[in-house]
Amino acid sequence: MKQFFAFVKKEFYHIWRDKRTMFILLGMPVVQIVIFGFALTNEVKNANIAVLDNSKDAATTSLIAQLDASRYFAVEKDLVSYKEVDEEFKKGNIKLAIVFPPHFAEDLQHFNKAQVQLIADAADPNTASQLTNYATAIIIDYQNRVTNDRKLPYTINTEMRMLYNPQLKGAFNFVPGVMAMVLLLVCTMMTAITIVKEKEMGTMEVMLVSPMRPQLVVLAKAVPYLLLSTINITSILLLSVFALEVPINGSLALLGFESILFTLVSLSLGLLISSGAASQQTAMFISLIALFLPTVMLSGFMFPVENMPLPLRIVSNIVPAKWFYTIVKSVMIKGLGIKGLWKETLIPAGMMTFFLTIAIKRFKIRLA
Repeated sequence: MKQFFAFVKKEFYHIWRDKRTMFILLGMPVVQIVIFGFALTNEVKNANIAVLDNSKDAATTSLIAQLDASRYFAVEKDLVSYKEVDEEFKKGNIKLAIVFPPHFAEDLQHFNKAQVQLIADAADPNTASQLTNYATAIIIDYQNRVTNDRKLPYTINTEMRMLYNPQLKGAFNFVPGVMAMVLLLVCTMMTAITIVKEKEMGTMEVMLVSPMRPQLVVLAKAVPYLLLSTINITSILLLSVFALEVPINGSLALLGFESILFTLVSLSLGLLISSGAASQQTAMFISLIALFLPTVMLSGFMFPVENMPLPLRIVSNIVPAKWFYTIVKSVMIKGLGIKGLWKETLIPAGMMTFFLTIAIKRFKIRLA
C-alpha cells in the first residue's frame, strides 16, 4: 500500500504544479454555478411592456400599477393608438402589450365582466407564453379582490399550487443540472488525459516496471481527482444554498453519497477514455465533445426528455448525467430518500463497475 499512496502523492504533485489544471478543477464549478444560477435562467423578469388604456379609469389605473410593481414587468410605453402596438413590437422595445377597451370599469361593475387584450411577441414562444401567464395571473388576482364580497353566477374558480418551487425559480432546475455537468465534464476530462500524459512524457516506462499491479496504477490516477471533486461538490452546495437560495430538503448524507458515486462514474469513464486514446488531444476531444452534447441535450435539465422522440428517449438512458440529475433534484427539491431512489442509484453503480472494469482490462502493461 505504500507504493499505492506514493503513486497517489505523485499524481497530487502533478496537479498542484499545473496552475491551469487547478483553475479548471476548482474554478470552473464556481464560475458555472454563478453563470447558470444568476445569468442563465428560464425565468422572465423585468420585461418591457406597453399599455394602451382606452378607459383611463380607477380600475385600469390600479391594474397597470400592479403590473408595473411586479418583478415580471416594467411599463415602458403608454400608447395612444392601436397602430403604435405593432410599431413598438417591430422596434423591439416591448415584449407584451396590454389593451384596455373603453368603459372598462363600467363593464366590470354593471355586467360583471370586462375584456383585456394581451398581445405578445411570439417570435420567442416560450417567453410569450410565460409573459401572458404572468399577466393573466395578476389580472385574475385583481378580479378576485374586486369580487371578494360578490357571488357571480356560473363562476368556476381554479386553484393552483406549485409544489416544491412555488416561486418558479430557475435555479431549482439549473443547480442539479450544473452539478451533473460539472462533475461529469471536469472529472472525465481531467482523468482522460492522465494515462495518455504519462505516455507522451515518457514516464510510463517507470510505472510499468514498478511492482504495482495495473489495477492499483489505474486507481491511483483517480484518487486525487476524487478528493478534489469533493471540494467541488461542497462549493457547489454552499453556493446553491446561500447564494441561490436552493434548499436541501432531503438527506445531506444521501446527497453526498450520490455525488461521490456519480464522481466515481465520471472518473471511471475518464480512465476508460484515457486507456484507449493515443494522445492528450484525442482524449480531450472525446471527453469534451462526446460527453458535453449528450449531457446538455439528453440529461433533462435543459430540454425535457419526455418531449423527445422515442429513439432519443432510449439513448438518454445511457447518459450518466440523466440519472444523477434526477437523483439530485429529487433529494434537494423533493426531499426523497433512498427508498424512492434505489433504482436510480443502482444504474450509476452499474455504470461505474462496467467502465472501471473495461478501463483496467484495456490498460496496456507494454508500450509496444
